[in-house]
Amino acid sequence: MLESLIEKIIFASRWLLAPLYLGLMGALLPILYRFFHSFWHMISHITDMSSGEITLEVLELLDTVLLANLIIIVLFAGYENFVSKIKIAEGAEDRPHWMGHVDYSGLKIKLIGSLVAISVIELLKDFMHEGTFDAKREGWRIGIHMTFVVSGVLFALMDMMADRHKSQR
Repeated sequence: MLESLIEKIIFASRWLLAPLYLGLMGALLPILYRFFHSFWHMISHITDMSSGEITLEVLELLDTVLLANLIIIVLFAGYENFVSKIKIAEGAEDRPHWMGHVDYSGLKIKLIGSLVAISVIELLKDFMHEGTFDAKREGWRIGIHMTFVVSGVLFALMDMMADRHKSQR
C-alpha cells in the first residue's frame, strides 16, 4: 500500500512541469513584440535602407520566428512526453503532423537543429555587418556553432544506433 501511494505521488509529480510549460507559452509574448517591433522598424525605414540592411532586418525576423518555433516544439513535445497528451488537438484538422509523434529523442534532434539554424543566422548577420569584424569574437561564435553542428550529428548517430539496436532485438 505504501509503495502504491509513493508511485501515485511520483506519477502525479509530472504536473509540477505544467507551470513551466505555461511560462514558456508566456515567453512567446516578448518574442511576438520583438518581431513586430523589428518589422515596423524595417517598414518605416525601408526607403533609407540598402538591400544589405534589409537583408539583415529580414534575418532578424527569421531568427525571431525560429526562436518562437523552437519554443512551440519544446512546449508541445515536452508537455505531451512528460505531462499529459493534448487531447483537444487529437481531432483538430490543423494539428501539426509531428505532434504526438516526437519522443524525447526526436525533441533533442529538433532542438539542436533549431539551435544550429539560429546560430547560422547569427553568424550570417555578423558577416554582413560591414566594418565591424572582430576575428576573436567571430572565431568563438564559429566554434560554438560548430559545437552545435557536431552535437547534432552525434545526437543523430546515437539515435540511429539505438534504433538499430532496438530493431535487432
